[in-house]
Amino acid sequence: MPTLLSRRPAGLHTAPRCPSRAFQKRAYVRAVLCCAVAAVISSLSAAASGASSDEPPALKPPPPGSGALRYDTDYPSIGYSGQPKHNPIARLQERLDRGEIKLKYHRTRGYLDSLLKALGIDPRSQTLVYSKTSLQLELIRAETPRAIYFDENTYVAWIPHTPFIEIATMDARMGPVFYTLPNDRGAETQFHRETLRCLTCHDTFALAGGGVPRFLFLSTLVSRKGEALTNSPGMETTDQTPIRDRWGGWYVTGQHGDEVHLGNILVDTPAEIANLDSVRRGNLDSLSGLFNTKPYITDKSDIVALLVFDHQVYVHNLITRANYKSRTLLERLAGDASGDMPWAALPARAQRAMNAMLEPLVRALLFSGAAELTSPIRSSSGFDKWFEAQGPCDPRGRSLRELDLTTRLFKRRLSYLVYSEGFDRLPASAREYVLTRLADILSGRDNGTEYAYLPAAERKELFEILSATKPAFARVAAARAAECERAGCSREHATRASLK
Repeated sequence: MPTLLSRRPAGLHTAPRCPSRAFQKRAYVRAVLCCAVAAVISSLSAAASGASSDEPPALKPPPPGSGALRYDTDYPSIGYSGQPKHNPIARLQERLDRGEIKLKYHRTRGYLDSLLKALGIDPRSQTLVYSKTSLQLELIRAETPRAIYFDENTYVAWIPHTPFIEIATMDARMGPVFYTLPNDRGAETQFHRETLRCLTCHDTFALAGGGVPRFLFLSTLVSRKGEALTNSPGMETTDQTPIRDRWGGWYVTGQHGDEVHLGNILVDTPAEIANLDSVRRGNLDSLSGLFNTKPYITDKSDIVALLVFDHQVYVHNLITRANYKSRTLLERLAGDASGDMPWAALPARAQRAMNAMLEPLVRALLFSGAAELTSPIRSSSGFDKWFEAQGPCDPRGRSLRELDLTTRLFKRRLSYLVYSEGFDRLPASAREYVLTRLADILSGRDNGTEYAYLPAAERKELFEILSATKPAFARVAAARAAECERAGCSREHATRASLK
C-alpha cells in the first residue's frame, strides 16, 4: 500500500516499487464489486428516468459534489471535473463537430470499425477478455468476450450487441479519462464523458481520497460465464508479473513454446482447475475453435499485444501518479501552481519529496524488475509489425519500439512512452528530474547495482537513440555532462549530486 511522504499534507502518496501481493489479490474482487455497483447505478438511473430495460444505461455525468469529483479537492491543480482537451477523443470530437469526418455504421459492430480508423488504431491490436470487469458485465462471458483495441494513448472496448462503446484515453493533463459512444444506428456521434461510473473502479483507492485515476489490467481465473472461480482473487498485471500468472480470464493467441500462462482456460466449476496443466490451452493461432469469432474484427487475441498492453498500462499509471502528486506537492511546498519551476529552484524539502515520488517511474521506464521470457514469442496477428513501424527512429534506423521476443519484450530496455504527450506534460521539474536520471544511468555516471542488468553497450545505444530522437533529453544530457565536468563529479557519485 502506498505510504505517506513524511511530514507532508494528506493526499500526497509515493508509488510503491511494486504493489504488494495482498493489494494485488484484492484488486479483482474490488473491480467486480465496483462494476456491479456501477451497473446498479446505471439501472437505477434508467429506472428513475422511466427508461425501458432494453434501453442502454443513461449516459449522464454525476451531480456536482459527487465522489467522482474528489480529485478537485485532493488535486485542485489538475481540474479533473473540467473539460479534457489534451487527448485523442477530445480532438476527434472537435473534428466531428466541424464536419471534417463522419463515423460510418457497420451492420454488425456499429461504429467500432470507423472509430478505430479515425483514431489510427490498428485492429490487429485486438485482445479479448471474458471476465466480468466492465460497465456492461452482463454481456460478457466466454462466448461473447469484450474486445479491446489500443494504441499508445487510447483503449477502445466493444462487446457484441453493446448499446455503447467504452473508451479510456490518456489525457496529457488529467491522466486517464473515460468516455462512452452510443452504438445505435442513427445515434448522434457524441462522446459522453464518464466519471463516477468508471472511477468507482478506475481509482487507486476507490475514491476514498488520495487516489488517482488509473487504467486496469487484471488477471483472474473465471468460469465460462466470466465469474471468479476461486476465493483467491486475481491480481493487477504489470510487466513485472511472471508470464505464468498473467491473462487469467483473457484469450491468448500466438506461439510461445514452453511458456505457460492462464489464458484460454475454459471451465465451469472450481474443481476443474485443481490441476491447471490439464486445462491449459496454449500456442493457438486462432480462436475460431473456441467460440464464434465472426462478429469480431479478427479471430485473434494477440500475445504480443497483451505483453505491450501490460507494460503500457503500468507506465501510464506511474506517469499519472507522478503528474498528480508532483503538481500538488509543488503547489503546496514551492508555491508553484503552474508546474513551470525548474528543478534547481525547488526548496530542498520539495526536491527530497520529488525524488522519492519519481524514482518508481524511472525504474519502470528502464524495465527494472521486468519478467523475462523463457521461450521465444511469435505474434499471431501481425500486431508486432504495426507496432514496430510507429517509430520514431534515429538516423541509423534504431527505435525503442523494436521487439526482442526471445528473452524479453523489447530489444532495447527503455520505454517508448518516454515520447508520450503525458510524459512531456509532466511539471517541468519532474520531467527534468526523470530525464537527468536517465542521462546519468545511460551515460554510465550512475553505475550502481540497481541498473547492473543494463550492459554498457546497451546503455550507450539507448543514450544515442534518445539523444537523436528526443531534443529535451539531448539538452538535459548536455547540461548534466557540463555540470558534472565543472564539479569534478566522480562517476559513482555524480548521479544524484545535484538532485537531492
